[in-house]
Amino acid sequence: MLLPHVLLTPGPLTTSLATRTAMLKDWGSWDGDFNALTASVCADLLAIANGQATHCCIPLQGSGTFAVEAAIGTLVPKQGKLLVLANGAYGERMANIAKVMGRELSVLCWADGVPVDVAAVAAALQADAAITHVGVIHCETATGLLNPLAQIAAVVAAAGRELIVDAMSSFGALDIDLATMPICAVIAASGKCLEGVPGMGFVIAKKSAIENASGNSASLALDLADQYAYLQRTGQWRFTPPTHVVAALRAAIDQYQLEGGRAVRLARYQANANALIDALSRAGLQLFLAPELQAPIILTFHAPAHADYRFITFYNAMRERGFVLYPGKLTAVETFRVGCIGAIDAATLQQAAHAIVDVLIELGWL
Repeated sequence: MLLPHVLLTPGPLTTSLATRTAMLKDWGSWDGDFNALTASVCADLLAIANGQATHCCIPLQGSGTFAVEAAIGTLVPKQGKLLVLANGAYGERMANIAKVMGRELSVLCWADGVPVDVAAVAAALQADAAITHVGVIHCETATGLLNPLAQIAAVVAAAGRELIVDAMSSFGALDIDLATMPICAVIAASGKCLEGVPGMGFVIAKKSAIENASGNSASLALDLADQYAYLQRTGQWRFTPPTHVVAALRAAIDQYQLEGGRAVRLARYQANANALIDALSRAGLQLFLAPELQAPIILTFHAPAHADYRFITFYNAMRERGFVLYPGKLTAVETFRVGCIGAIDAATLQQAAHAIVDVLIELGWL
């Protein structure tokens, strides 16, 4: 039997034995026990975001991108206009989703590694009264950059617009408090900081926004308003749910709560990131981002400045040592990425860092 690899990626990621074991049971999609499982997961996701008073949680089959598309298509009216704040590949993807949907679109762009300029957002909203919604990536996974969510939310609210947040790589670890942050919707997925397996997205949206969103979506399957109404009426998903994924997420949330919740989860990820940064910095490898912009979710490092460097060669050598890395997402700069999330600890990251340095020396690139 082959030993499992440690996934140092932003999802799918390394999961615990308890989470994997939860998928050994088969569930009937209309069964009362499964309906209760879904309800408990949604209630706990809502509580993690502190949104019980104003928001609802809508689960959706598919990856996180499915949930982003569902949120934009449902919450932005057909005659609305979305301003996307893009400083990486996932902001660009959000803009592309809106474009494909035919929504009126405006995009504010910053270079990779440059955080959203809140003053520029305020100016754009003042200059264009047609903008109804603003979309932003909380933690831009292309680099690991953390955007200033609280400040963005405040500016958008002051302008009387609604904010849609892609929190795919931050939900459950970084601070998102819907009781204090004026946010219309937060989008995330099962296979990230909650440490479940991929296959379920979810949108935590203002109840008032969902109640007024009927007829906005041009998609049957991605209509969050219809999904929520059906779930409220029957306790069931409209279409075949990812039953094993939901069960795994239930187990993962149980472990999350036992571990101590968001603050403790963040502390573990920060310790993971620190262990990796310390070890690789000593070897001469440099972070792409300035430390104050770096979220402890995924770290982007400059590749060795060697003419023969090839990521795929590096990747395969690391895989042979039991670690799966992630390629760089940048086009102008050669980089590689190492995830700090999942059911792993600082000792695992120290082992990974040792393997990275050893491989690069062995290949003659360091």
